[in-house]
Amino acid sequence: CKRIPSIFSDLESRREVKKEEGEAFAREHGLVFMETSARTAANVEEAFINTAKEIYEKIQEGVFDINNEANGIKIGQQHSPTYPALPGTGSQAGSASSGCC
Repeated sequence: CKRIPSIFSDLESRREVKKEEGEAFAREHGLVFMETSARTAANVEEAFINTAKEIYEKIQEGVFDINNEANGIKIGQQHSPTYPALPGTGSQAGSASSGCC
């Protein structure tokens, strides 16, 4: 997945790239452009959420093959939504060997 260029909006005096230039670069390369602030957390969560959405959409469209880790996507352990594994228990949840009472 392509990286999302972001500019820290609270460092205006140290800006090296104009907002318009960043937006144009993102458009030319098929990227999302969003200004963020680490100091105030403005748009930080949105940047991560938008990135996750873009990746998910590409998986749904078949652009990314989730079975090929060479694409940079690794699917974690899948858990049942009804009985999720507890941290540190792995698949042994509820068994005598898990140390649970």
